[in-house]
Amino acid sequence: MSIKVAIRHYTKYTYDRHIELSAQVIRLRPAPHSRTFIKGYSLNIKPDNHFINWQQDPFGNYLARIVFPDKIDHFEVDVEVIADMVVINPFDFFMEEYAQTFPFKYEENLAKQLTPYLEVTEQDDLLMALVNKAKGLVTKDMITVDMLVAINQLIYQELSYNIRMEPGVQSCQQTLELKSGSCRDFAWLLVMVMRHLGLAARFASGYLVQLKADEKSLDGPSGTEQDFTDLHAWTEVYVPGAGWIGLDSTSGLFAGEGHIPLACTPDPQSAAPISGTAESTKTEFYFENTVKRIEEQPRVTKPYSDEQWAQIVAVGDQVDAEFEANDVRLTMGGEPTFVAIDNTDAAEWNSTADGEHKRKLSNVLFHKLKGEFGKGALIQYGQGKWYPGEPLPRWKLACYWRHDGHEIWRNDQLMADISKDYGFNHQDANKFIQGLTKELNLDPQNVTPAYEDPFYFIWEESKVPVNVDPLKKDLKSSSGATEIG
Repeated sequence: MSIKVAIRHYTKYTYDRHIELSAQVIRLRPAPHSRTFIKGYSLNIKPDNHFINWQQDPFGNYLARIVFPDKIDHFEVDVEVIADMVVINPFDFFMEEYAQTFPFKYEENLAKQLTPYLEVTEQDDLLMALVNKAKGLVTKDMITVDMLVAINQLIYQELSYNIRMEPGVQSCQQTLELKSGSCRDFAWLLVMVMRHLGLAARFASGYLVQLKADEKSLDGPSGTEQDFTDLHAWTEVYVPGAGWIGLDSTSGLFAGEGHIPLACTPDPQSAAPISGTAESTKTEFYFENTVKRIEEQPRVTKPYSDEQWAQIVAVGDQVDAEFEANDVRLTMGGEPTFVAIDNTDAAEWNSTADGEHKRKLSNVLFHKLKGEFGKGALIQYGQGKWYPGEPLPRWKLACYWRHDGHEIWRNDQLMADISKDYGFNHQDANKFIQGLTKELNLDPQNVTPAYEDPFYFIWEESKVPVNVDPLKKDLKSSSGATEIG
């Protein structure tokens, strides 16, 4: 079940005097390829006197270009994102056959399209030592997914994470010398390693949303103790068939529903959340990034509370009282559905139309219900619904009675029981109809034998769905499914 959240990302620059700002480019709108469904988005800029133009960069990311015609003493960026946090399986993707094992080479046209993401811009000694270590983890014809997991884990294990307030991204050499960095340093190092291994990789900047788990984990860390969001960076690697796969080397995990990309580019400089220049002046900076749950549906790990359930019952009682006061009467359509208490896994209670016990037990239940609802009811065994793909119509056990209490039928013993085999055949049917016409003083010439119409059934078969193979159906079966009406 999903949890709908609202992310608020607020940034404010306060200047000690009125200054001129160049055009400011803001990359704070979820990217088109976000796997997390975005329900709503808003961007508010202050001061109000500004011009805004929405664009897309060469890599498909959304850009808001802001121009202030006058000098300003403050600059505010207020973003709200409404996201549906439906659980995403990060390994749920298809891969082209030639890319399922590593190493592989991109097809010529694809490699040309991926050129910016294959460019190697760093190759110092420390980086090359790490690349060789990564190559050592890769075995011949290794499953590509296993290879991605191994290299992502390698970066995670090689570095220590720290919060770094300095702008920009460290070079790979700096990161490896310090053996530490922020999320953006982890991400850029993984980009370079992947490119050295021949895989297209890009730098991803976005929001990371982590929600407190409903239940404590039994076999590992339970995650954050409170709902949390912040700007984050990770790496995306291109695998034919799967497309861009997110790898978060800060945690050593694949990207999931909590990773909402904002800008994905070949290098970190073109993925900055806000870029532009300003006059030199004293500046106060304020930043706020919060997440709030705005809609939660009950789920196994967090069902309705006793108080919530009491409120639901109270509303139901109120509705019933209003219906009764206004003499509103309700009826329920459809057929009752039941499953025997014994052998519930049998095919007759799950998939097949009929079975060894299904019709017999249906008949028992039918007679019990008949006695409860109407006095002197008339019962009828006949043909029910015929569903596409099924060789025969289902059984229908129908019951009719009068609301005024007058009996329609008095002796049930005179009605045949479908659970019994009386041994009659078409010759007995002929004797019966001949005797009936005599009792009714009808001309026996009007008795007409009935046969199945082959043309009708050929027509019916033509309506069977194309994915149903009639040769695999038991067309000789004399019974359909049981249906109580």
